[in-house]
Amino acid sequence: MSEVFGINASDAGLGALLTLVVLLILTGRLVPRRTHEDVLADRDNWRQAYLQSEAARQLEHEHTGELLEMARLGGHILAALPHPDGQADEEEVKAGDRMAQAPRARS
Repeated sequence: MSEVFGINASDAGLGALLTLVVLLILTGRLVPRRTHEDVLADRDNWRQAYLQSEAARQLEHEHTGELLEMARLGGHILAALPHPDGQADEEEVKAGDRMAQAPRARS
């Protein structure tokens, strides 16, 4: 075989291959199989967690809609109730108003 600068072609090929493998490892492009499988498992776990959170969000959205409907119904019921003592509908409750306290029974 011919030598170039005192190096056989077969030795240069092995050195180049070793250098390439070391560079691939250092740059993170060549990883052990176990590390690759762990990354794939983590990706699958994130996907499963995302799907579960989306299902919970959809359920929460449905419950919120039901609660809003119940609140509207409660508002309509309260508006339809007759007012005691003939109070007018225009009477407004202010933030500072307080209800009269009932006398406490002594024990």
